[in-house]
Amino acid sequence: MTVKQLSMPELVDACVELGVPAVGLWRAPVRTYGLAATAKLVRDAGLTVTTLCRGGFLTAIDPAERTEALDDNRLAIDEAATLGTDTLVLVSGGLPPGSKDLHGARERIADALAELGPYAEERGVRLAIEPLHPMYAADRCVVSTLTQALDLAERFPAHQVGVAVDTYHIWWDDRAPERIARAGAAGRIHTFQLADWTTPLPEGVLNGRGQLGDGSIDMREWKAYVEAAGYTGPIEVELFNDGLWARNGREVLAETAARFTEHTA
Repeated sequence: MTVKQLSMPELVDACVELGVPAVGLWRAPVRTYGLAATAKLVRDAGLTVTTLCRGGFLTAIDPAERTEALDDNRLAIDEAATLGTDTLVLVSGGLPPGSKDLHGARERIADALAELGPYAEERGVRLAIEPLHPMYAADRCVVSTLTQALDLAERFPAHQVGVAVDTYHIWWDDRAPERIARAGAAGRIHTFQLADWTTPLPEGVLNGRGQLGDGSIDMREWKAYVEAAGYTGPIEVELFNDGLWARNGREVLAETAARFTEHTA
């Protein structure tokens, strides 16, 4: 999504050219190019798919909507397996229309994970609950902290359900470092993502994720936390940013790779 202006072949070519060994994929562009075609394209280029994003949106109260969500998540798990990644990132979902019951919404996520976890395990896929910044709690994700994410994940085996650690969403939380340690000790850090916090936030706030080094987050500090917790997996950069999307995608990817080295090495 950092360079969503690139087609799938352009993205793969640019990664190979820049020496980027792995890529996190989103379901919409994968479907646009074709699931089987994307899997072959990435595999033939020698790239690894780190994660697939996204599953989730599991808070519905209506039985038909719940069934639809579970079916879509099973499909997402199947897509992840086809692409060769072992991790599906979950954005859990916001409050259903007319509801103010955060606790009930979180419990419905747990109920869904009880069904989806074994299905994912059978296909070699782990589910990574991603806590989102509290500003998204109403409409996008009622899981706002690593504490809440771990409290959900720890009801299930670590090889089924873990967490996604994303600097953009947790950098403000002074309890997050100890929760990272808790997650690492249990083998539940399933992915680690970087994005910077820049202000003012854009209208709608969704596309405000800043280029590394442009904002308030110390990337080395957070990388040190996950490494101290035992995480040795890939590190993703995930930027939703209209300004970056309006630029040449290859230039943005090259800049992002350079910024990653500059701010994490």
